[in-house]
Amino acid sequence: MSESDAGESIAGESAAQGGAAQKNAAQKSVAQETCVPGDRRLGPGVLVLVVGPSGAGKDTLIAHARERLAARANIRFARRRITRAADATENHIALDEDAFAAGVADGRFPLHWRANGLCYALGEEVAQDIAAGHIVVANGSRAAVPEARGRFLHVRLVHVTAPPEVLAARITARGREGEAALAQRLAREPVLDGEPDLRILNVGAPFEAGERLAAFLRGL
Repeated sequence: MSESDAGESIAGESAAQGGAAQKNAAQKSVAQETCVPGDRRLGPGVLVLVVGPSGAGKDTLIAHARERLAARANIRFARRRITRAADATENHIALDEDAFAAGVADGRFPLHWRANGLCYALGEEVAQDIAAGHIVVANGSRAAVPEARGRFLHVRLVHVTAPPEVLAARITARGREGEAALAQRLAREPVLDGEPDLRILNVGAPFEAGERLAAFLRGL
């Protein structure tokens, strides 16, 4: 073989190896996005967790955003499972402790947590929507954020808060908690695992804070 032929052979092998490397990298990227071995987190959709203390007004802002974004088929709003009887303050699915434990054992909940003496979870439909590439908005928990980041490829965090006196007045107005439960909720302050993607101080008209949340979701 001539030096020229040898050079062409080596160049061809290098090009083939480079192409194979690029192909493997692309396959790995696709694998991560579709939740197969390599990264088993749920994707490629985005989970938006709206977190903050009791009384911050998370449900009110989420309801406003849901109304404003009704035409956006790719933005879904999660209906949580909670071990609390259904009432007018939140449109959730009520489960007893046994049914909740069974759901956890069967792996039906892509995310679940306990707070204020209650159990909370996101349902199977959230995993399905995320797999379909949708944006899913959920009322979450600050303490559950690390777990969410471990289970979902893409998590965005919205932190809603208000001064203590405002929180206390709102919780009292709901009429769900006695004085001891009220004090416990106000004292609970889990630390966020990093800076939120959006921070909302909800002290003015709910419309204003709700518009901020809706605008954030439109931009995703």
